[in-house]
Amino acid sequence: ITAIAKDVLEPLGYEVLEVVTSGGKRTSLVLVRIDRLDEQPVGVEDLERSSRVLGLEFDRLDPIQGEYRLELESPGAKRPLLRQRHFERMLGLKVKVKVPGVGGTVGIIKEVTTVTLEADGGKLETFSLAGITANLAEFPDGHR
Repeated sequence: ITAIAKDVLEPLGYEVLEVVTSGGKRTSLVLVRIDRLDEQPVGVEDLERSSRVLGLEFDRLDPIQGEYRLELESPGAKRPLLRQRHFERMLGLKVKVKVPGVGGTVGIIKEVTTVTLEADGGKLETFSLAGITANLAEFPDGHR
């Protein structure tokens, strides 16, 4: 499902940040979180266009068993940070980071060649970008 979403949406100028599927009793939910490749804010028109085009491709390929509801959304306050560029855009903001074998931590992004966070109390922690998962822990005051 993720590969289909990327194949359809990236040529239209959108980055697929994540695809989450969850099953209900009668209907599954397919949630696709997108961002614009030009780093402009995702608007309602972007979501409508993406939903329409992706829905048509899902109808054509039928990759999901049974009934499903397709939802597209902008990154929002819990934006996943997946690539170095994502961390660069959010430099100076608070993030939640999970590191395999280490656990989770919250801090402000201070450096991005590796991820250096300033945790509460001023302690600096540095992680490799490889293998970590991260989300914003605060909403920026403006678009980044």
